[in-house]
Amino acid sequence: MARKSAVLIPVIIAAAVIGALGVAFVPQDIRDRNTTFPKGTVKVNDDVITVEVAETAAERQRWLTFRQDKLPLDAAMLIKYDKQDLYEVWMLNIPHNLDLIWFNENGTAVYLKKDIPPCTNVVETVSCTYKTTALALYVMAASPGFIDAHHITVGSKMTIISV
Repeated sequence: MARKSAVLIPVIIAAAVIGALGVAFVPQDIRDRNTTFPKGTVKVNDDVITVEVAETAAERQRWLTFRQDKLPLDAAMLIKYDKQDLYEVWMLNIPHNLDLIWFNENGTAVYLKKDIPPCTNVVETVSCTYKTTALALYVMAASPGFIDAHHITVGSKMTIISV
């Protein structure tokens, strides 16, 4: 009688390979699909920023994947969650580098990552997954240089004007 691990390990490996291939070879019509997000306005420090808001589970999954146009330095994507947690961002299928800022429920920046490169290997998730070290309710994603252009540091304040 075969041991469970002798059966489960090949099945798990096969499932991981099939999943990775599915993600790597997403059909072109899905890649080209334009997703429009609700727009809003926030203020970070003294700068007013236009944001596209990903609030639903589907919007949070889709966010910037396959998006070819870079956001201008006065705009960003704001991912809003229902409760504070240690949220991570996986850079799979993101075509360009990003600046990422995590904000807590009070709108205080708690963690920053600058000029993060996209994933180049669908199997290696650890090297292209970024996770805050403090509880956050929002993740702001923007083009590289955004953090420096708006002088954002840990402790900077985000005020929601309209979302």
